[in-house]
Amino acid sequence: MDTTQLLKGVLDVAVLAAIQDEDGYGYDVVRRLRAAGLDEVGDASVYGTLRRLYSAGALTSYVVPSEDGPHRKYYGINAQGQSMLREQRDDWTSFATTMSRLLAPKPATEALRAKSARTTPAPVRTIGEK
Repeated sequence: MDTTQLLKGVLDVAVLAAIQDEDGYGYDVVRRLRAAGLDEVGDASVYGTLRRLYSAGALTSYVVPSEDGPHRKYYGINAQGQSMLREQRDDWTSFATTMSRLLAPKPATEALRAKSARTTPAPVRTIGEK
């Protein structure tokens, strides 16, 4: 399964979760997400998400000088971001539970009964027949 579309739908909550305990700069957040198992996350997607969440008021930012190169812009989650994270976590939990139920293998007898109900045609009656 191509998880690219799934990732787009959950990138906001993933980024919020990645910085909920510790502020991070762009590539640091990318590394955290990849270390968590989101191997296909793109750098540009994370940078764009950080900027969007900051513009939406969910994150704070500050610049830290770096001796190894350009200054780094760190992002931290604020009260609004924490609230967003809680809401999105609840939404995800509900959605994942529903999908797990939907995708769970059904017992053989239930699956056969369901298949039989779909493939057994209704009896044909003629006009006037009871």
